Amino acid sequence: MLSAPPSLVDEQLATRMGIEVISIDPERVVATMPVRGNMQPFGWLHGGANAVLAETLGSVAAGLWVAPRGAVAGLELSCTHHKSVRTGLVTGVCTPLHLGSRVATYQIEITDEKGRPTCTARLTCLVHKR
Repeated sequence: MLSAPPSLVDEQLATRMGIEVISIDPERVVATMPVRGNMQPFGWLHGGANAVLAETLGSVAAGLWVAPRGAVAGLELSCTHHKSVRTGLVTGVCTPLHLGSRVATYQIEITDEKGRPTCTARLTCLVHKR
């Protein structure tokens, strides 16, 4: 798994939100995130939590694209929320839509524990291969 330097692990938003990357491949990055601890005041998963999961997955995928030496910066993130989730885990699956020399775009499908779509996101990153 790609990871932050040991001194920064506890400072990562993904760590604080309980995001666990469970599969990393250049064509598919998968992670889970608990609903508990990431809810909004009305008792369901916060839309911003979906955005953090999506951007985490897309950033990891873009990092793989420019590895071992390169730079990545998020450019645009859009999320469409389909269904609320109140308990359990959500799973995000990130796949590339476009892998260019300057821009990489990813689609992230987030589902509940029954495999129902809860959010679809698209992340575009500026990439620079060195």
